[in-house]
Amino acid sequence: MRIDIITLFPEMCEAVLGESIIGRARKKGIVELVCHQLRDYAFDKHHRVDDSTYGGGMGMLMMAEPIALCFEDLCKTLETRPHFIYLSPKGATLTQEKVRSLAAYDNLALLCGHYEGVDQRVLDTYVDEEISIGDYVLTGGELPALVLADSVCRMIPGVLSDDLCFEEESHYSGLLEYPQYTKPAEWRGMTVPEVLLSGHHANIEQWRREQALLETARRRPDLFAKLVLDEKDKKFLRKKGII
Repeated sequence: MRIDIITLFPEMCEAVLGESIIGRARKKGIVELVCHQLRDYAFDKHHRVDDSTYGGGMGMLMMAEPIALCFEDLCKTLETRPHFIYLSPKGATLTQEKVRSLAAYDNLALLCGHYEGVDQRVLDTYVDEEISIGDYVLTGGELPALVLADSVCRMIPGVLSDDLCFEEESHYSGLLEYPQYTKPAEWRGMTVPEVLLSGHHANIEQWRREQALLETARRRPDLFAKLVLDEKDKKFLRKKGII
């Protein structure tokens, strides 16, 4: 998996991507993450990549040509066309399902917008899809790009120590994650649920399933409504008054 990030702030991206789990995966060669300074593709001595918008309005807009030149150069370098994503508040919301689908690509390219956004013509010509990380607006696309890159990279085999590290997490199966506890077994008068101390793996798995169902029903009814429940799930939820 290789992810290329087109940005005005490559140092900002590198500061995050060089650390922790993703940083270690890069050093091992499991994933490749490359940041491109968009100003390197500007065509004037001031390295300008933005201009005023036609029709008036506040702010500046990123010009099409530097982005096009950068992406075309990337395609030549890779000898293939990466799946091109523009991080935008107008895009479809990033979900775990989308992350799984993106992790199947060999090459992704991420465009970080800034100012008032990007000239629509480059989006129409080059971009395959627009993705948002939520219904709010940020000062630039770098943070969303880093969120997307992190969420995708951790799905790549070898990045995490075991697939179970992500398969049991919130959203992977459509459920929020069950509550978790660590030592000591009693802390400030509060104790860990007895089942987790029992060593009975089947009972622990059942408890975790039930708690995940409760968490999802209470916190995210929109996700709960999409779940496919078996008879054991339904019996437990009826007992709890959820259905």
